Amino acid sequence: MKQLHMKPHHAPGLLLTFCGLDGCGKTTMIRRLADDLQKDGYGICLTKQPTDAVRGSGIFRTYMDQPDHERYEYRSLSLLAAGDRVQHVSKVILPELAQGKIVLCDRYFYSCLANLRARGYTEDRWIYEIGGSLIRPDVSFFFDIPVEMAVGRVRARPEERDRYIDMALQYRLAREYREICRVNGGVSVPTDIPLEETYRLVKEKVTERLGKQDEKQA
Repeated sequence: MKQLHMKPHHAPGLLLTFCGLDGCGKTTMIRRLADDLQKDGYGICLTKQPTDAVRGSGIFRTYMDQPDHERYEYRSLSLLAAGDRVQHVSKVILPELAQGKIVLCDRYFYSCLANLRARGYTEDRWIYEIGGSLIRPDVSFFFDIPVEMAVGRVRARPEERDRYIDMALQYRLAREYREICRVNGGVSVPTDIPLEETYRLVKEKVTERLGKQDEKQA
């Protein structure tokens, strides 16, 4: 696996990204971190990738909700999601960073790469070229959890009790996320431990990064 060579953003704000399997605990951590940062007086922007424009599309819903994917070539969905992420970074994330806000993004371009590779497209190079036009997060968190536990959390949601889940794909995704985190200098955080301990690890890393940002701007 190659490293993604993203660009620094040079804005006064901070970009924090959160990736991992569905059910890894991203939403809980993001909400709690956002609440604490707001209490500390920081301006916050909560956002997610891909955007609703992609999440509501027929091709996305087919891959998320159904076992039969014969109608579509997966690269077409990956390209759609990648384009959506380029637009989102340019028109949503960068303007918020320019205002000095802390942007907390639920998933980022790393998820696009993980999904493409987990489905067998390990030789595609275009994904790295697109990644080079995006900005590098100040901290990229990767939440690590056993696949069975993550799927159990998803199944515990009433609205997703009967959702189609490709278990073999989940195992491959977990491996890809771990490797992407390692190669790209991400922060791996276990989420199969008590919630308070997971949050402590996240908050310590964010506090450390905020301290560096304050020193740079002093």
